[in-house]
Amino acid sequence: MIGLLARIAVHLLPLATFVCAGTLNAQTFPTKPLRIVVPFPPGGSADFFTRVIAQKLSEGWSHSVVVENRPGATTVIGTQFVARAPADGYTLLVMANSFTINPSLRANLPYDITKDFAPVSQLVVSPNVIVTHPSVPAKSFGELLALARTQPGKLTYAALGPGGAQHVVGEMIRLAAKIDMIYVPYAGGAPAVLAAAGGHVSLAIANISEVTSHIEARKLRALAVTSRERDPTLKIVPTVAESGIRDFRNFEALAWWGIVAPAGTPADAIAKINMEVARVLKLQDVRAKLTEQSLYPVGSTPAQFDSHIRAETARYAMVVKSAGIKVD
Repeated sequence: MIGLLARIAVHLLPLATFVCAGTLNAQTFPTKPLRIVVPFPPGGSADFFTRVIAQKLSEGWSHSVVVENRPGATTVIGTQFVARAPADGYTLLVMANSFTINPSLRANLPYDITKDFAPVSQLVVSPNVIVTHPSVPAKSFGELLALARTQPGKLTYAALGPGGAQHVVGEMIRLAAKIDMIYVPYAGGAPAVLAAAGGHVSLAIANISEVTSHIEARKLRALAVTSRERDPTLKIVPTVAESGIRDFRNFEALAWWGIVAPAGTPADAIAKINMEVARVLKLQDVRAKLTEQSLYPVGSTPAQFDSHIRAETARYAMVVKSAGIKVD
């Protein structure tokens, strides 16, 4: 993960240098409690790190920052809720890869990610991990692909979705390896992992923080991580690229999250939130809590995050088209 952390460091601010407009509003914001909407179920990675950050924001502002879970429709329900919220800086959204995937999947998306939202900051990134139930006779990524080829249509994989980041990762693998695995959608990463641990599906693709305890309890077997370097919390687990399979030599698929506000939110409020998030992400105890869960703090200016969102939207559009991913 050294290379991954080095790349992240390139994007770390001088976040403290992102100075607000200096208006009275910027100096006094916030004057009441804030709400951060997490469009995922409780218990997952986004829920965990958002609560860590929210606690520190509450302490810094002396106003409560409430985390509200609004899962459903691969983040569409929670995202739509924030798109329609007052643009005053007091309702924010934690979003992930699915924010940039959904526009390519859903023709009737009830919001426009470029017109209805204002980027605030990227928060964290994390590798995904491919895990199987112990009953699956595959002890490596290569063995898993070989098994899928000999038993087409038999293996099932759980992931957030449909159209979630891990679903797209699964389809990328299926397409590159030319295998037939059946996708089983779940409302969040945590439920998907529980399904795999219970043997209801053959495998799951999830964030590392959602599977670590199950791996330690030997309820799941970790086959590979989707970063280019091994993750420090799972040092014995190789990367997909280490499998030696030609089509996966440069494979990388990271989960990432950020925070956005409804479009029209005052620039000075966005600036204040951005600077406070930057401060929190630099706190040693926060970084320790996040990295223990393989969640690596990033931080960015609103402009940098806007560029990231646009680039990811374009990249996923190509993946969705190539893989033929569809949402009923």
